Amino acid sequence: MSVNIFGDQVVEERAENARLSAFVGAIAVGDLVKSTLGPKGMDKLLQSATSDQSLVTNDGATILKSIPFDNPAAKVLVNISRVQDDEVGDGTTSVTVLAAELLREAEKLVEKKIHPQTIIEGYRLASQAALAALEKSAVDSSASPTKFREDLINIAKTTLSSKILAQDKEHFAKLAVDAVLRLKGSTNLEHIQIIKKAGGRLADSYLDEGFILNKTFGVKQPKKITNAKILIANTPMDTDKVKIFGAKFKVDATSKLADLERAEKQKMKEKVEKIKAHGINCFVNRQLIYNWPEQLFTEAGINSIEHADFEGVERLALVTGGEVVSTFDHPESVKLGHCDVIEEVLIGEDTMIKFSGVARGEACTIVLRGATEQVLEEAERSLHDALSVLSQTTVETRTVLGGGCSEMIMSMAVDRAGQNADGKKSLAIESFGVALRQLPTILADNAGFDSSELVAKLRSAIYNGMSMSGLDLNNGTIGDMRELGIVESYKLKRAVVSSASEAVELLLRVDNIIRAKPRTADRNAF
Repeated sequence: MSVNIFGDQVVEERAENARLSAFVGAIAVGDLVKSTLGPKGMDKLLQSATSDQSLVTNDGATILKSIPFDNPAAKVLVNISRVQDDEVGDGTTSVTVLAAELLREAEKLVEKKIHPQTIIEGYRLASQAALAALEKSAVDSSASPTKFREDLINIAKTTLSSKILAQDKEHFAKLAVDAVLRLKGSTNLEHIQIIKKAGGRLADSYLDEGFILNKTFGVKQPKKITNAKILIANTPMDTDKVKIFGAKFKVDATSKLADLERAEKQKMKEKVEKIKAHGINCFVNRQLIYNWPEQLFTEAGINSIEHADFEGVERLALVTGGEVVSTFDHPESVKLGHCDVIEEVLIGEDTMIKFSGVARGEACTIVLRGATEQVLEEAERSLHDALSVLSQTTVETRTVLGGGCSEMIMSMAVDRAGQNADGKKSLAIESFGVALRQLPTILADNAGFDSSELVAKLRSAIYNGMSMSGLDLNNGTIGDMRELGIVESYKLKRAVVSSASEAVELLLRVDNIIRAKPRTADRNAF
């Protein structure tokens, strides 16, 4: 007789069922994104059921973020792809696919009656062997600036070759490397602003040294200022009305109303005088600037920019070395922003304001052109991935080879570790190697080649000491990755292997899934 200790609306899945549920969910997620892997990977079109929003993307993290999953194991995979995105910026599909393949192998082992803890031990040993082999194969060219720049360009090209920018990857790789090298080793991508303008072709995109704000100057103000002193503010500049909710004035004559308006005007004039006391020639405000204060600024020879969106103001403060202020009583304690020239420029059909010669020289703007909004959105995601990986590589300068080369080297090291291990653990270690070999297999499948033959050739090349061999997916052959310039960041590869094996370990430890509705007031204990 079975005793049910749970209340209503609680479902429990045990041992085999729980594990199966975890495996099935995670493997399904891996299968969902694996067709986007590699230079010949396809994109997904995601359509919202409620609104008419749709997006086309190749980015693993974006695909998984946009789909609500019900399966708890699927959510674990979504999380590792998100962490990979935050940590390195690219490799989101790889990490999801590797985790799914590891679970696929683990499922076979569980069916052979091997205990999950034994699989976990084996996977641990295997991932240590794989990461050690990866570190050994990593190369550091940071001592020579020209070689390092070449490495960065190759990394950018490898990253972009699986994305929408693949056709113009030379152009965008150079653009991304120039932008990142301006950061001088910083990983703060806030300094690189991306402006999307529909129209033109992707190839018309360019890098502009300086900062561009999507605004215009006030009426009758000069279109260009040199040697600018900028006050960046977040303050109400509409006529200073009494802003108390529900406040009402009762007047018994229109002359009193005129007095009231005059007082308001005077109050605003005093505020403008305080702002003028800062000795500035450009005033940027996050909020509205009414006609009257704008007129006062124009008379004082100060250019004003209103409604600079919040991110714009924050970024402008960062770039020009100023700070956002909201009170103006102590000009001496306010940090003003500086730049050489501020001028209005025309991009596409729109007028914008360009700040050049900014205090923080690392700042720059990438102007993206493209046929449609969806193309621009995806181009921005692709470029962001490349910029993230490049900025991380300026800190962790080691690189490894792509095209399935690193995976095969790791797989070989894992096989060796499996031969030296005793007992059932060795089966788990071998399975880890099989999962690693799945990545080059998927790359070949997505490109429409015979994966069994290509991966077998790659394996024999690596095992025979040709350690730079990888898949040349343009010709369907085995090629020298160093010569072809298919280079990836060491940090990215390391994060993929360690995150995937940790996530798999987490899921293998599960032997019970309990689904319950959250507690409500009437279901509280006791």
